[in-house]
Amino acid sequence: MKLWEENIRRVVPYTPGEQPAGESIIKLNTNENPYPPALGVKKAMQDMDAGRLRKYPDPAAQSLVGCLADYYGVGQDQVFVGVGSDDVLATAFLTFFHSGKPVLFPDISYSFYPVWADLFRIPYETPALDESFGIRAEDYYKSNGGVVFPNPNAPTGLFLPLSQVEEILRHNQDAVVVVDEAYIDFGGTSAVGLTRRYENLLVVQTFSKSRSLAGLRIGFAIGHKDLIRALNDVKYSYNSYTMNIPSLILGVEAVKDEAYFCGTLEKIMATRERAKARLKGLGFSFPDSQANFIFASHKQAPAGELFQALRENQIYVRYFKQPRLENYLRITIGTDEEMDKLFAFLESYLK
Repeated sequence: MKLWEENIRRVVPYTPGEQPAGESIIKLNTNENPYPPALGVKKAMQDMDAGRLRKYPDPAAQSLVGCLADYYGVGQDQVFVGVGSDDVLATAFLTFFHSGKPVLFPDISYSFYPVWADLFRIPYETPALDESFGIRAEDYYKSNGGVVFPNPNAPTGLFLPLSQVEEILRHNQDAVVVVDEAYIDFGGTSAVGLTRRYENLLVVQTFSKSRSLAGLRIGFAIGHKDLIRALNDVKYSYNSYTMNIPSLILGVEAVKDEAYFCGTLEKIMATRERAKARLKGLGFSFPDSQANFIFASHKQAPAGELFQALRENQIYVRYFKQPRLENYLRITIGTDEEMDKLFAFLESYLK
């Protein structure tokens, strides 16, 4: 090892989902929305003045912050935006989790959490999900340096009722609790309303899933104004201009079209419920997902082998080769046509 290499920070990085190229593939591996964004987004793209790109964007992202504040019925000083929810969550880790006590998050959860904890030198503990992959609220009642969990959880898709989320908050008044709601629009009730009663709650959401804008990278957080102020202080300490101009313009347009948004959600949820019935009929078992994916297992078909067979036939799903998950596939809900092709392959393969 060269001397200068001794000072390089070394971490085990997050592994993003595969992004295969080609037009004939069926991509059900990264929980993207199978439908295009709202029509207002397309029109704004066509009308966008490219000359604006020579200037820096608004560092306060005021247009998008204001739009989100109006939509969720909160003050503008209660909204923080970032480059996808990953950026928002990473900033939250850096801002709130440095008490020296371990941060708590589930053992089966979003796999970026331990990466950020290691990167920022944050101690952490991972309470185990129960046998049905559910979060046990009582596991988060002990002393800690913060709590973070997805709701619905990923990759299981299970939703923790708000009554249990509130119990976690009640037992953690001296630490920040982050609820990661990347999939909340596909089922369950958001914890945003609880931010009015709990100053230590930060709710994080994204435009990547339900609003069909994964390619733009837009995420946001809602919480007490003191939490948002602290996030902004950290943001302005390393990158003032986090949101680019196209993201600000198109993000606002995505929020404006409520009818299209709700219609898309209804289609995805209807396809999800149909997919549950079809998969069950094929012998799969899975938690009752409230997200835009299903976490499925088959007793006779090992997940690793099925994953490879699907891939060879241009159908991409997500496989996590790790304890408790090695016989499960996470299948994103696509269009009805895409899902029918998946079912046809599974029927043939399982024979």
